Amino acid sequence: MSDILYIVMPAYNEADNINAVVEQWHPIVEKIGNGSKLVIFNDGSKDNTYQKMQELAEKYPCFIAETKPNSGHGATCLYAYRYAIEKNADFIFQTDSDGQTDPDEFWKFWEHRHQYDLGIGIRNARQDGFSRVVVTKTLRFIVWCIFGVWVKDANTPFRLMKRENLINYLAIIPENFFLANVVLSVISAKKKEKIFWCPITFKPRQAGVNSINIKRIIKIGFKALKDFRTINKQLKKS
Repeated sequence: MSDILYIVMPAYNEADNINAVVEQWHPIVEKIGNGSKLVIFNDGSKDNTYQKMQELAEKYPCFIAETKPNSGHGATCLYAYRYAIEKNADFIFQTDSDGQTDPDEFWKFWEHRHQYDLGIGIRNARQDGFSRVVVTKTLRFIVWCIFGVWVKDANTPFRLMKRENLINYLAIIPENFFLANVVLSVISAKKKEKIFWCPITFKPRQAGVNSINIKRIIKIGFKALKDFRTINKQLKKS
């Protein structure tokens, strides 16, 4: 197997972080080779994120700068997954472009890529604020209530997926679903697939301002409840 890897990241107003993020993650795809790529998707940023991405693409041969209209984090992740599949990636790894995750921790997931269907990081020692921890725990409880599965950290932006599994997941998820990674985790758990759970470091945002606040999270949460029920019905049918 060629084991082509695509690392995909959504980016929204990450001009202050993008240089460091590309510098830190590019060596991974460069080392793996076989046509592996780091692809960052500018999600309609209002700052000069995309301009900086274009400049970086001239410097780093395995980096691709893509841009699209703003649609939110989850929809951009779904867009990125479909892009990687179309490019014939064997494995797709998703993380965020805010510098909160550690590239060195990727390798323990890569080492287990053939033993598991999905690898997901567990943010045990989080440094991104108490409110975020509360949101994660609440989400875990809601997922258990609706889907009947206990997912350790459903929305972690640090996940390695196999092409064939991801294709099956995407067939169930609505196109612009905001909590896309949550549903990916749930589908895998419901199907009793082999998940590699591994603790990861989750640092404070390195620069810039997070575009998601508690008020918006609550609003998203109420909409997600309805969507979760619809997806659960689909899962039961399948």
